Amino acid sequence: MAAMSLSSSSSQMISSGGGGFVDRELKTRRRWSGVGVRVRASDAKAEPDLSVSVNGLHMPNPFVIGSGPPGTNYTVMKRAFDEGWGAVIAKTVSLDAAKVINVTPRYARLRAGANGSTKGQIIGWENIELISDRPLETMLNEFKKLKEEYPDRILIASIMEEYNKDAWEELIERVEETGVDAFEVNFSCPHGMPERKMGAAVGQDCALLEEVCGWINAKATIPVWAKMTPNITDITQPARVALRSGCEGVAAINTIMSVMGINLDTLRPEPCVEGYSTPGGYSSKAVHPIALGKVMNIAKMMKSEFNIDEYSLSGIGGVETGGDAVEFILLGANSVQVCTGVMMHGYGLVKKLCSELKDFMRKHNFSSIEEFRGLSLPYFTTHTDLVRRQKEAIQQRKAIKQGLQSDKDWTGDGFVKETESMVSN
Repeated sequence: MAAMSLSSSSSQMISSGGGGFVDRELKTRRRWSGVGVRVRASDAKAEPDLSVSVNGLHMPNPFVIGSGPPGTNYTVMKRAFDEGWGAVIAKTVSLDAAKVINVTPRYARLRAGANGSTKGQIIGWENIELISDRPLETMLNEFKKLKEEYPDRILIASIMEEYNKDAWEELIERVEETGVDAFEVNFSCPHGMPERKMGAAVGQDCALLEEVCGWINAKATIPVWAKMTPNITDITQPARVALRSGCEGVAAINTIMSVMGINLDTLRPEPCVEGYSTPGGYSSKAVHPIALGKVMNIAKMMKSEFNIDEYSLSGIGGVETGGDAVEFILLGANSVQVCTGVMMHGYGLVKKLCSELKDFMRKHNFSSIEEFRGLSLPYFTTHTDLVRRQKEAIQQRKAIKQGLQSDKDWTGDGFVKETESMVSN
């Protein structure tokens, strides 16, 4: 497949935030002609095609292992590829893993029912887990091994560093050498090390974000996704900054800052570590509607301000069924990430997701993902517009119910219906 030529919007000079500029054409990105092409199904009986092409990365399906425990080492990432996941995003790495010290317990769950219940469906999951605590060299060796064994599969490295240009450049260079296909930059971890200007501390500060994105995109030669934090008033602001600063895509959302609950017997917060806790990141089914809202806002912004087919959007949040994933795609997502869902249901979940996605596509006679990506986006509007639309609809319904107003309105066509329109019930 031939590479798509860069549009004028993508080849423009972009501020790096560090006093210089990043020319998109200097980044060795490739966008493929398959991205954004929408062709209606010609054969309703054809097996739905789940494959997608995102920033030139070809995946057998849109389902991606989200950065976290499911991508924490070679063994589990290999398992994900073997089970059939479209891509894997490894757990976030930084230069100095020695600074990363996790505690136990670090998870807490919310079940449907009374607070503290040990029964009922899990609807919420909180974690106070940090990024990878494994030596960077170990992770790099495992990235390289995975790419050697699965050269045609997509491996994405999640990276995060301190507010230091040299550190970011070193991390990017060392990770790229392993052969990974793209970067997802963690601008969104809601807990841990904000004093080092890492994670959400960058994603919540647009000036800082612009500068760091400039460093990253001036150095990286593979696609870069910026992972957005939902812990901000307007998520479109950092998303816009990331794209204008050279990123090829955005991913949303990371976890929501939360306190899972208080143990009503001990009166201590959960998860409880030596009697104490700290706010953590909230995920799972309960965050799905919030994630949909954030993704919708980003997608509308991208559609109005950018050539949306030259950029990508990865939807994240509470995906456990094919229907959950379809909702993200209908809002414009190119791919859908799953992390907590894998922790609860295992790597085999991807087979269920693919099967349910195909069922949806058969039902609506879609043969490819691109046929329905973004189809629901135009149906979001303002409350003022909803009022106007309803007022017009009510007036039309009343006009139909009242029937003809004078003799001049009789047409003779549909005479019975015209008569019925004036019959009192």
